[in-house]
Amino acid sequence: MPPYKILAVFGTRPEAIKMAPVVLELQRHPQDFDCRVAVTAQHREMLDQVLNLFAIEPDYDLNIMQARQSLEEVTTRALEGLSAVIAREQPDMVLVHGDTTTTFVAALAAFYHHKQVGHVEAGLRTGQKYAPFPEEMNRRLAGVLADLHFAPTITAKDNLLREGVPEENIYVTGNTVIDALLATVRPHYSFGDLDLPPALFDGHKVILLTAHRRENWGEPMRAIFRALRDLVRSHPEAAVIFPVHKNPLVRESATAILGGQERIYLLEPLAYEPFVNLMARSYLVLTDSGGLQEEAPALGKPVLVLREVTERPEAVESGTVRLVGTSYKKVYEHVHELLEDEESYRRMAQAVNPYGDGLASRRIYLALRYHFGLEVLRPEEFLAKRKDF
Repeated sequence: MPPYKILAVFGTRPEAIKMAPVVLELQRHPQDFDCRVAVTAQHREMLDQVLNLFAIEPDYDLNIMQARQSLEEVTTRALEGLSAVIAREQPDMVLVHGDTTTTFVAALAAFYHHKQVGHVEAGLRTGQKYAPFPEEMNRRLAGVLADLHFAPTITAKDNLLREGVPEENIYVTGNTVIDALLATVRPHYSFGDLDLPPALFDGHKVILLTAHRRENWGEPMRAIFRALRDLVRSHPEAAVIFPVHKNPLVRESATAILGGQERIYLLEPLAYEPFVNLMARSYLVLTDSGGLQEEAPALGKPVLVLREVTERPEAVESGTVRLVGTSYKKVYEHVHELLEDEESYRRMAQAVNPYGDGLASRRIYLALRYHFGLEVLRPEEFLAKRKDF
């Protein structure tokens, strides 16, 4: 009988951003669901920023993060901590998100305790075991353990069907990151706390860069940085803003190649709110991240993905995202094209969004109501058109 207990588990900033709208939606309906929150704090400071922004206070905080932690250490600490939480709470369902180590471990701990698992952002695939690493296997393993799969797109649903997941266990919801994004971007947001020239956005085409993937450490990342340095030198209208990841390997390369360069601004990692508002004011986005491939198209921003493969093909197919890899030549050529060719830029910048309409969290709530017998009719799914999205 309701309310059914849902344990939402996450551990990193991207998870928190995408799970926050779901938690808040479930907490708006206490007659149906008692939603508890457990965080592993696989990331600490960046996670806390999001919790504060969305005013979410975890019921359990495992605080597992340690300096230079290995994947093995994160996995074992999270598994032991989450197993204890699940044993104590006895939830009707454990809700996990995406592709982090926390995601996989939470699903595994729930399985060990014979608890149902709901996987938000299910079905993303590159088909390559080590790209991205370890995320591709984290989401595949979580998918094997999941009972309900909340797929953001039809493409993700099709991936799950090919793997043998029963169709009745899949709900196409759109991506909850769009819910969070639309609630956070503001047209007159002030960047007063950032060390940026006041008129930067008025007179320049600002390129927002993020880079942190393990597979890009070393020479691939140095090639990206050299290409952007040379682009800014040859294009006086261009500027680069790079919130530099805290990983020492990323910082060393960024400082050596981009530090002290005119119109290149190296910032400390940004909280979610200033970051997405910065993205909304930028000209284009270069990233090796997964989530930005969903967010930037919602804001009409072209995205050049600094990877060879992506688990998010919908935006590539719609034309708002390009896979450019990490070679100096390709990065330089693609950015140069978008700076110089207005028609090419316009085609990518059309505000086309295959990932959601801001109602994904509501669909997940309704799907859970249906699953637990509180709703007679299966909820309608988010369906984007395959050709033009």
